[in-house]
Amino acid sequence: MIATLVEGQALLETVVASLVAGVGVTLAFSIAIWGFGRFADLSRNERPAAAGAAAAAAGLALLGVTAAVVAGIVVMAHK
Repeated sequence: MIATLVEGQALLETVVASLVAGVGVTLAFSIAIWGFGRFADLSRNERPAAAGAAAAAAGLALLGVTAAVVAGIVVMAHK
């Protein structure tokens, strides 16, 4: 008899979720870095509205990264 050590469907769901989360968090963090860089550049060029928009985009992206980290910790703590 062959025993089932790992459920294939659960393993596939875990792999897909980790790939999506990894790419998503990486993309969000790169947007945050880009936004803060654009904010600094636009502030030096005296473009306050565009600088504010870049800072807002960076802040939202950083908030998303923080939310993903907190959600990951909560999921790990409850399992």
